[in-house]
This record gives sequence, structure tokens and C-alpha cells, in this order.
Amino acid sequence: MEPRTLPAPDQPVAEHQPAIKRLDDGTMTIGKIAFDPKTREIRIPAEVNMTEGLLEFILVHVNGKIHESLLHTDISATNLNIAIKLLNYQASRELYLKLDDDGSLSGEFEEASPEEKKGSRVKLALEWKQDGETKSASINDLISHATTEKPMANEPWVYGGSFVVDGKFVAESSGDIIAIYLSNAAMINYSGKDNENDEVWLPHPKRVPEVGTPVTLIISPIESK
Repeated sequence: MEPRTLPAPDQPVAEHQPAIKRLDDGTMTIGKIAFDPKTREIRIPAEVNMTEGLLEFILVHVNGKIHESLLHTDISATNLNIAIKLLNYQASRELYLKLDDDGSLSGEFEEASPEEKKGSRVKLALEWKQDGETKSASINDLISHATTEKPMANEPWVYGGSFVVDGKFVAESSGDIIAIYLSNAAMINYSGKDNENDEVWLPHPKRVPEVGTPVTLIISPIESK
């Protein structure tokens, strides 16, 4: 496994003026993203990008690291972050590595309060059309472990919020949106075992829709027990 490095912003970032719209049914949109203030559900249009090969990401921008992501999308990460903030999710930075004085990643994780941890947990699901029917599945069930050959453990995903460098939102400029293999740039990371291993995660061969299938990625809160 190669050591992790801080990804440099590599996409041009256009001037951003998001327009939030409220629909008749009470849901809202920002760009191509739909979200519901009541259920706190977020719906993101995407496309299946890989059905075989090692994965490091669930979702990246279409101009990002598509050679290692299950899905790609053309949404704005900035728009997604605005929707997440409007729905009152808390950013927990517990899965982000601290930076050393020279700007490189250290081996220590940042800290987060109990409230931030509680408010950051989300679950991910995928929805798509197949043979005229609507299909859905947990993202965790669509990923398998190369060694155990079992589906990804049903551990939560954690919203960390990415960060800003030189006035640029890194999730936007890098294209890293949702990561399995821990990424400081990504907005959301997987919290389960082997999230520091980039050589074990694969698309489940019998469950993932065909490459090019239009899908909706759904982010929703994990209810407190």
C-alpha cells in the first residue's frame, strides 16, 4: 500500500453562485442535487463507473479519479456541502489525518466531540431502474472484500466536510467526494475496518448494475438509538 499524500487541487473551479429552489412537495434542490428538510435525505444523480477492479472511492467527479471509483457524477461538491449544512449534519474530522508542519499527512487523526461524531453518521444507498422496475441496495452491500469475499461491513459513513486551501474547496477542486480508502479531501469517508487499505475493496460482481447505468446515490441520517 502506497503512503497517503495530501491530494493537490487538480480541477479548475468556476465562479460559484448556487441557486436553492423549494419544490411544491416541500423538497429542495441545489443544482442537480435534491434534498428533503424533513427526512434529511439527499439524492445525487450519478452513473456506474466500475464493475471490477480495486476501489478507493464510492463517488468522484467525472473529471476526478474515475479509475478507482464505483460511481462518477457531474454535480458540484460545493452544492452538496451546502445541502448537507442546510440539513444540519455535523462535520466530524475524526477520520482525517493531522498535517505536519511541512503540510504532509501525519500518522495521527484529528479529534472530534461526541456531538460532532453523533451528528456526522450517515448511510448510503443506491437506486436505479432495471427492466422497468426500481431497484435499490445499500452501498455497503454493493462492495465486497477481496480477502474475505464478504460484503462490506454495515458500518456508518462519516461526514468530515473536506477543507479549504488557498480559498478553494478541496472536494470541489480534487473531485474526491465519498471515499472508502481514507481521504482528507473527500467529504465523506467509510468508518469500518480496512478503510486504510487500498487493496481489498471491489465492486460486488453480482450486485452492481452495468457500467453506464444511471443511478441515484442517496445519503440519509443514521437515527440515534
